Amino acid sequence: MQKSVVILATVSIAGAALAEAALTLPEEGSISRVDGQAAFERIYEVVTHPRCANCHVGADNIPMWSGPSYGEARPHGMHINAGESRIGAEFLPCQTCHVTSDDFDTAPHAAPRFGIAWQLAPVEFEWFGKSRAEICAQLKDPERNGGRDWRELVEHLEHDASLNGPVAWGWSPGGDREPAPRTLEEHVEDMALWGAAGQPCPQG
Repeated sequence: MQKSVVILATVSIAGAALAEAALTLPEEGSISRVDGQAAFERIYEVVTHPRCANCHVGADNIPMWSGPSYGEARPHGMHINAGESRIGAEFLPCQTCHVTSDDFDTAPHAAPRFGIAWQLAPVEFEWFGKSRAEICAQLKDPERNGGRDWRELVEHLEHDASLNGPVAWGWSPGGDREPAPRTLEEHVEDMALWGAAGQPCPQG
């Protein structure tokens, strides 16, 4: 058994600075598989939401536009391709429109922005259009999740949010964009519950 570890889970507050709340990681094995599977269902709802999945795309390197304000899902307008660099270096840099700013509160039709350089997630992190089983397998596979165990996945969420990065932006996307479901604090907690339960995955 691992001892509980206290980390900081950074919580996004719409229109305000990030607030910090202490989160105690549960001991591995202390969470039932049933509760872990329930936590993963909530994780899946978040990572497949447009605020996350639209930039977690595959090897075609094309970000997506989807969600209530976009209608039918379609590739990013203006024929944008982020290239193998995932930052648009080969074509048009993402930073041309997506400026770096800690102020998420953009006008409804302005390009969204956050506190670190805009880019697509690594191609190994593809979530758009993927099933529960596929995303679960990806999240728990160190070769496709940045070499992280479940504790490091929790720490990754906290670190990115502390930089006002895309994790925090997902809950404060500015304009009239729909935020990810529930709260960042709850998402971090669900990642910890799922991990302590042994990262159970759905079948199929």
